[in-house]
Amino acid sequence: MLGDVRVGAVGLGTMPLSIEGRPDAARGFATVHAALDAGITLLDTADSYQPPDGEPGEGELLVRRALAAYGGRTDDVLVATKGGRGRTADGGWTVDGRPEHLRRAAEASARRLGGGPIGLYQLHKPDPAVPYAESLGAVRELLDAGTVRLAGISNVDTAQILLAREVLGDRLVSVQNRYSPAVRDSEPELRLCAALGLTFLPWSPLGGISRSSLDGRSAQGKDPGLGAFHRVARTHGVSPQRVALAWLLTRAETVLPIPGASRPESARDSAAATDLVLTGEESAELDGG
Repeated sequence: MLGDVRVGAVGLGTMPLSIEGRPDAARGFATVHAALDAGITLLDTADSYQPPDGEPGEGELLVRRALAAYGGRTDDVLVATKGGRGRTADGGWTVDGRPEHLRRAAEASARRLGGGPIGLYQLHKPDPAVPYAESLGAVRELLDAGTVRLAGISNVDTAQILLAREVLGDRLVSVQNRYSPAVRDSEPELRLCAALGLTFLPWSPLGGISRSSLDGRSAQGKDPGLGAFHRVARTHGVSPQRVALAWLLTRAETVLPIPGASRPESARDSAAATDLVLTGEESAELDGG
């Protein structure tokens, strides 16, 4: 659940479809459509998902166009976007948490996504130059104005989660932090979200295992712990990525991973993680990784 909205247990991160190295539009659409066909109903994007030489909102427009071109049902799809970051000409990333910027950015995102309220709007990253409470206050105003239906925050620590809860109340429904088999720094934030009933959206949830699985080599040479994901994958006859997502779903009931994909096959494989049941022994082995 994201607030009062029920979505699939695995979402789709659309960043790989929107930034440098992205596939062409046809394959991008096919990837989104494959995810929808497989039961994924949460699509995650951001106004800053664009190539360095692109225009803000290219990722949002891709999601809107892919949904418009889909031949099936889309009324149960929740589109989540983010505001507060940008791109530089050399490929870098900026952060801008000024309330006036966030208001303009959210209104522009709403227009690109179709003109209605944004399903889930996430403050992309705290701006060290702006008091976090001020940035959160802008999100609260967007909620009050009906520009945004639900609110989330991203790249935050436990103190910032508690502050956001204070400012936004029960309209804060999610936290999106980096978390994966290889990167578990956000364990305290994940546990706090579980205690508060906030959905925890791990970004880059396949970190550390994707390359080794794609090229057929074991991850043990670089990080011995990650070899557990390959061993369990061989036992079940599935990809290490699918095992990683199934493991993430066991971390807490409120975890909802949003793996990226740039191919239809990857989107389908991610969605299938909801059907992979790990034994207690396997989960303990993966926890230890």
